[in-house]
Amino acid sequence: MTTVLIADDQAMQRFGFRMLLESQDDMTVVGEAANGTEAVNLVARHHPDVVLMDIRMPGLDGIEATRRIISSGARTRVLIVTTFDMDEYAYDGLRAGASGFLVKDALPEELLSGIRAVASGDAVVAPSLTRRLLDAYAHHLPAAPGGTGGTDDPRIASLTEREREILTVIGQGWTNTEIAARLHLAESTVKTHVTRILAKTGSRDRVQAVILAYDTHLVNPR
Repeated sequence: MTTVLIADDQAMQRFGFRMLLESQDDMTVVGEAANGTEAVNLVARHHPDVVLMDIRMPGLDGIEATRRIISSGARTRVLIVTTFDMDEYAYDGLRAGASGFLVKDALPEELLSGIRAVASGDAVVAPSLTRRLLDAYAHHLPAAPGGTGGTDDPRIASLTEREREILTVIGQGWTNTEIAARLHLAESTVKTHVTRILAKTGSRDRVQAVILAYDTHLVNPR
């Protein structure tokens, strides 16, 4: 059973999410929060598997709430659910430690599959959407330090040459299937490399690995 906390300042939105989630045999809602402070407190109390986190909320917003939840060491994963076209802070939410991103007008089955994916440790944001999202907010990134391409960063320095190559193309939006085909590797081998990359770099999931590739300038925005 996947336990879910809903954090959204709109009561009707919380009600809609609850109705959808509780119609599923493998999900249960353990609480609702109308702001970030409530979300942080309820996570500490109930330890849900997933938080559906809105970004724009009164008081403590969803970005800072996500940051506090992740920094607390909680096993809870955060799925941002907001309106990308209007929300300039989605990128910051992912950087704060969220494991995925969905828009509020996503189909019900997309939301449900997203929750299940995040709960199982996967990233929700599709690689192509991840690339577009990061490209859109690339101005948040610091300037490249002398064109080192991230090699001076200890997280990157710990990678083998092949792992660095794979992290680079992950940052470019390639799926495991595309990586396997283009680099002439078995897909199972690619998955093993990705697992090792996440472990060595301390990335929670693929989304965080993509952000790392951008932050260290292994990948540069177009």
